[in-house]
Amino acid sequence: MASGKEIRTKIKSVQNTKKITKAMEMVAASKMRKAQDRMRAARPYAEKIRRLAANLSQASIADYKHSFLSERDTVTRVGLILVTTDKGLCGGLNTNVLRLASTKIREWQAAGVTDVRVAALGSKGLGFMQRAGVNVVSQVVGLGDTPHLEKLVGPVKVLIDAYLAGELDKIYLGYTGFINTMKQEAKVEQLVPLTGDRVGAPEGSWDYLYEPDPQAVIDDLLLRYVEALVYQALAENMASEQSARMVAMKAATDNAGTVIKDLQLVYNKTRQAAITKEISEIVSGAAAV
Repeated sequence: MASGKEIRTKIKSVQNTKKITKAMEMVAASKMRKAQDRMRAARPYAEKIRRLAANLSQASIADYKHSFLSERDTVTRVGLILVTTDKGLCGGLNTNVLRLASTKIREWQAAGVTDVRVAALGSKGLGFMQRAGVNVVSQVVGLGDTPHLEKLVGPVKVLIDAYLAGELDKIYLGYTGFINTMKQEAKVEQLVPLTGDRVGAPEGSWDYLYEPDPQAVIDDLLLRYVEALVYQALAENMASEQSARMVAMKAATDNAGTVIKDLQLVYNKTRQAAITKEISEIVSGAAAV
């Protein structure tokens, strides 16, 4: 059995750890509220530009078909924009999205995809993909607690340019979607070509006056729309990160409290045993005299 001094040292160590996890929980809770506000503030813009893209794409079918709206006959080359965190201590957040991305890559390869290119947004995904031997063509780390579109444009543009040049047949977006504070969901969704809910059906019939011309307007609008989708994914991932970190640190704080109670009980038993032993020795000595 450990001595009383060793147990006291362990209790002090766990108490210090508990203070750290409690502080991290409070910091994550503060950041979580701000991240959720940013995520919700970005949703109206994303919805508005989606509706505009839907109407413009349908109105221009007869004249011009953008590459973002055209399905390729065969899919042998795929790009993946992978959004993860720069820091850990957020439970299984990164593990879930990285596991899902790995599963998708294996499925694509089994379906005949020979070239997979990854744009890594976040150090956790970057390190994982490099260790897995996947071709990482662009990256950005150190995104901080606030998403900035100017930091995303460069890495994302590498895959977008490859798609427009015909070097990629599809681009997917992998991130963690925010559902609520206690639940986050890993997702890998098709980014381009824009199909289904990504564009949706136009609402009514809109008549446009194009300046300078329909092609220039549609090209720029759809590019902005794709960037908005990536930005929204990053905002949701950051909100999910802070929520997961708050929950993980609360669990760690609660576990530390349980460990302290168990160690305190062991310490009390050890101390009581030592006192009983000393009393027995005193009584035995007195009886012998």
